[in-house]
Amino acid sequence: MKLMRVGPAGAERPVLYADGRYFDLSALTPDIDGAFLASGGPDRIRAARDLPELDVTGLRVGPPVARPGVVLCVGQNYAAHAAESGVAPPGTPIVFYKAPNTVVGPYDDVLVPRGATATDWEVELAVVIGRRARYLESPAQSLAHVAGYLVANDVSERDFQLRDSGGQWSKGKSCETFQPLGPWLVTPDEIPDVQDLRLRSWVNGEPRQDSRTADMIFDVAYLIWHLSQYTVLDPGDVVNTGTPEGVALSGRFPYLRPGDVVEVEVEGLGRQRVTMAAA
Repeated sequence: MKLMRVGPAGAERPVLYADGRYFDLSALTPDIDGAFLASGGPDRIRAARDLPELDVTGLRVGPPVARPGVVLCVGQNYAAHAAESGVAPPGTPIVFYKAPNTVVGPYDDVLVPRGATATDWEVELAVVIGRRARYLESPAQSLAHVAGYLVANDVSERDFQLRDSGGQWSKGKSCETFQPLGPWLVTPDEIPDVQDLRLRSWVNGEPRQDSRTADMIFDVAYLIWHLSQYTVLDPGDVVNTGTPEGVALSGRFPYLRPGDVVEVEVEGLGRQRVTMAAA
């Protein structure tokens, strides 16, 4: 099942995308959010009949889940990315937060912050929580708490993150528009193996990242279990699981500037296309 939200920012309508057609879910739920996911919303959609078809021509595509309570992120979680960053693979997950108001749609403009000189892209597999995860007993319990998966671009301002950080990364991660999500929230039944998905990114049509989730140091199940030992993950929360090699921080590519077009894609989850603009 592929769920999405269309319409103006703050007034999106819930939609089911299936076989090239779009169906209005407004009669079943006012939004795709934590309350909908926690109350068995996807099962209600599966059981529904005669959903009205919707013409989405010309409508903005919003993030496929309404503003999450929290966006938790995992750093340096791909072996090759850790190597290109010049660090040893972490022995335990590196965790940081992004402000929830960074979330935007998959085709919205992304703003280069004032004073920024090192704005970077990061294609990531993101996980949306469907059931509260608190002190899970083992990673074997984790995937039962996942509502679905989606494409994320963990946009980063490296100078803010590293030079001006004061020891924390969030200054370089929480700038406005720095969390494009979507186009879809894809339920787990459509993903045969979340640890074998191809991730790619392009800047102005030129390839940048090309890897697979198999290169993760800590897999999705471990991350959800690990995070549940330190914090409570609620329905609708988003977890970014890390980015593979091929970012500008590697020194191999220039950083982003207004006018650049960034595309990111995760196999089975869709593709984003954003244009960089000045804040």
